[in-house]
Amino acid sequence: MQTEQFYYDNKIVKKFVNATIFWGIVGMTVGLLLAFMFLFPNVTDGISWLSFGRLRPLHTNAVIFAFVGNAIFAGVYYSSQRLLKARMWKDWLSNLNYWGWQAIIVGAAITLPLGYTTSKEYAELEWPFDIAIAIIWVAFGANLIGTILKRRQRHLYVAIWFYLATFVTVAVLHIINSVELPISILKSYSVYAGVQDALVQWWYGHNAVAFFLTTPFLGLMYYFVPKAANRPVYSYKLSIVHFWSLIFIYIWAGPHHLLYSALPDWAQNLGVAFSIMLIAPSWGGMINGLLTLRGAWDKVRTDPVLKFMVVAITCYGMATFEGPLLSLKNVNAIAHYSDWIIAHVHVGALGWNGFLTFGMIYWLVPRLFKTSLWSIKLANVHFWVGTLGIIMYALPMYVAGFVQASMWKQFNPDGTLMYGNFLETLNEIVPMYWMRAIGGTLYILGAFVMLYNVVRTVRQGGEVTDELAEAESLQRVTRKRTAKEGYHTWLERRPVKLTIFATIAILIGGMVQIIPSLIVDDYVPIISTVKPYTPLELEGRDLYIREGCVSCHSQMIRPFRSEVERYGDYSRSGEYVYDHPFLWGSKRTGPDLFRVGGKYSDNWHLNHFYDPQSTSSGSIMPSYKWLINSKLDKSQTEDKMEAMMTLGVPYSLDEVERAQEWMAEQGAQIEKNLYADPDFVKTYEADKKYAAENGEDFVEMRNREVVALIAYLQRLGTDLKIKSPDEVTLTKNQ
Repeated sequence: MQTEQFYYDNKIVKKFVNATIFWGIVGMTVGLLLAFMFLFPNVTDGISWLSFGRLRPLHTNAVIFAFVGNAIFAGVYYSSQRLLKARMWKDWLSNLNYWGWQAIIVGAAITLPLGYTTSKEYAELEWPFDIAIAIIWVAFGANLIGTILKRRQRHLYVAIWFYLATFVTVAVLHIINSVELPISILKSYSVYAGVQDALVQWWYGHNAVAFFLTTPFLGLMYYFVPKAANRPVYSYKLSIVHFWSLIFIYIWAGPHHLLYSALPDWAQNLGVAFSIMLIAPSWGGMINGLLTLRGAWDKVRTDPVLKFMVVAITCYGMATFEGPLLSLKNVNAIAHYSDWIIAHVHVGALGWNGFLTFGMIYWLVPRLFKTSLWSIKLANVHFWVGTLGIIMYALPMYVAGFVQASMWKQFNPDGTLMYGNFLETLNEIVPMYWMRAIGGTLYILGAFVMLYNVVRTVRQGGEVTDELAEAESLQRVTRKRTAKEGYHTWLERRPVKLTIFATIAILIGGMVQIIPSLIVDDYVPIISTVKPYTPLELEGRDLYIREGCVSCHSQMIRPFRSEVERYGDYSRSGEYVYDHPFLWGSKRTGPDLFRVGGKYSDNWHLNHFYDPQSTSSGSIMPSYKWLINSKLDKSQTEDKMEAMMTLGVPYSLDEVERAQEWMAEQGAQIEKNLYADPDFVKTYEADKKYAAENGEDFVEMRNREVVALIAYLQRLGTDLKIKSPDEVTLTKNQ
């Protein structure tokens, strides 16, 4: 048998490791700033691009796609070459993957704080970035598949299965969810509306967590845990069951994010059923990972790499038990929109993704630089500080979630809400926000300890070079399955078939759930009184999206007695038919806004944006002074309306032609309403006089951004006309 010599590409792994550490610290720092904004809401007062609503998507994107994404690429590029006994197919594809991904991250870091966002969770980047992501992701997949096809190891190890499933599924999810109609270079509208948009988004959102934050990390677990423990994987058969059941079941579970919403019941119940089933394969993977350490637990006491990996797998088990638990309707009724979800997400992100990444880095860096870790003690310090950080972050958020849910639903004996003011529930959990900020500080402190340790390790090591390896060339064998060969063993040497079967497995659930929503005519019942937004309201809605208001305010009133009493009549699916994109939200730091239209005066809204605490004592909402002073850009209004017409919104050509006039009329009416406040008149007239005396341009109030946003808020929830109390049906005991 002929032996071939070749070189592993370690330089690309080093690049991704460096990027992982850099972007991890950046993303965590932004997250820590956001945590302190709950305690000091005006810490970045007056700086629009440092406001909470704009930085929140930057934090999630930086942590998920920059930190975790680069960690995935580092681990995949290192392990794939060794599992396949081959250098990556094309060096230029590896470098395109690296530089393209970093360019996208930098673009996100610039555009998201500037307010260029689609508002769709984990998919906030605008359409040029969506195209770039697709191109770079395909480059990564082509490189992986090309390496598989030229491999020198016949059978594909379990980690490779997970890498393939990750590539295929993320591509499908990203492309389908990102179908949008561009208006300009950094503005687009989702082609889906309302209920359909929510379903597609959470089919993507849930499975982005599944196939970007879970399946590739399971592949990394199957490679790095056995390597670090110097033990084989506990069960080959369990890994087969784990892989196929996980990728098939996971894709169905997205609707559990939309329980008690306007989504049809059959879709909600389908999501619940598959979410419950999901616990079996998830825990199968956790058990396989932990039992791989049998006979090696003595090493865990001294080896920080194994410490990180054990806690990571344990957090994976906790998060994947909690996910199905949260999909139960009676539990979801308590947890959804509360800080319980924040705790759940961060157990997975900080524990599973973060700690597995840290363990992988501590294992990789000494090998890349041909040395030993500079300080085992510092790595252990990082472990304990990071673990304490996770505990101090998560536990207070669980408590906060329970406190919120309990207070939201309590009634007085006379049937009125015990805590009718939403801010009463918010102020009660501020101490928990302090604990979260302390926990986050500890976690990022651990990351800096790792950075120092890695830098010292690199300095004492040698230069990263391509690693010489040798392996026997792969001989062609029969395509047919032999009598003694198990079916899956045969499939493991057929990468194309394996990829096709995995693709089929992940497509079934998505097609069953999404296709009916797009083709069934009466999927969303028509409500005749629901009309399209006026041009000014449409512009105001875009400002609402730009400022990230959806991060703190929901627009979905569930059919619970407590919510109907607090916010108004429950939401109907037909009320969202012209919403491109949907803005249901997933967290209530502030109250739901779906029925806020007409609830407060225009002056109240103006003062609320200028100084939220002046209208809502105890509010932690920051001020939005720039909205009050900035001129509204109306140059694209007609283009936006025409795009909406393309998407099925029934504007007439006459309405498009008179859009400017229509906006002027509605803006003038709001300006007139604002004159009812003597304080406004005094300040406004003084500003106008000052501008005239100093020869400065003065923007009439009717032409300012805040007026468009007020117009949008005053419209919310006013289209539905209730004929009788019998039309309001509530969920029992809620």
